[in-house]
Amino acid sequence: MTLTEFFIQILFHADEQLIEFIKIYGLWTYAILFAIIFVETGLVIMPFLPGDSLVFVAGALAASGSLNILALLILLVVAAVLGDSLNYSIGKFIGPKAFKKEQGIFFRRDYLEKTKIFYENHGPKTIIIARFMPFVRTFAPFVAGIGQMHYPKFLLYNVMGGIIWVGLFAIGGFLFGNIPIVKNNLTFVVIGIVVISLLPAVIKLVKKKLNKK
Repeated sequence: MTLTEFFIQILFHADEQLIEFIKIYGLWTYAILFAIIFVETGLVIMPFLPGDSLVFVAGALAASGSLNILALLILLVVAAVLGDSLNYSIGKFIGPKAFKKEQGIFFRRDYLEKTKIFYENHGPKTIIIARFMPFVRTFAPFVAGIGQMHYPKFLLYNVMGGIIWVGLFAIGGFLFGNIPIVKNNLTFVVIGIVVISLLPAVIKLVKKKLNKK
């Protein structure tokens, strides 16, 4: 199985894949889940990894007794917080070097100043809201680092966002994942979660284009 096929399997058959992981790897499944969430939130080049759907399915499997919900919540919150912190650090490290010149093809000094102002005014809510938007979730902490958002403030909202995000999806899966209609159509539920998660970004993009017209 190629890497692309593996990610497609995780995205559209997360329930089946996780059950197989549990059978094969046992307790190491927690490490696999931790790694996926950490990389998805921590590396700006990996925004396509599953997030919302994976946490939901993991919660559903916890309800069936395959995983421990408390251990799952703690591990995934830690993974999400550490991932965002790493992404922030990468952005903070790259930012000054990338925007060193006043004018560049892709990086301009005035863009950096605008980013700083934006995160000073809207940073906290951006960090929390971004948790619920695939792709944006991966880029937001990176851009916060580039904009040099005050780290203690970033960390506070990073932790809050991580707890809310993991809590809602994992506990949602735990409570509703084993309801027959959900359990029997889990693949469609997962796809629905992905679509709903992408909707805010799509709506915003459409509004922006309409406003330009």
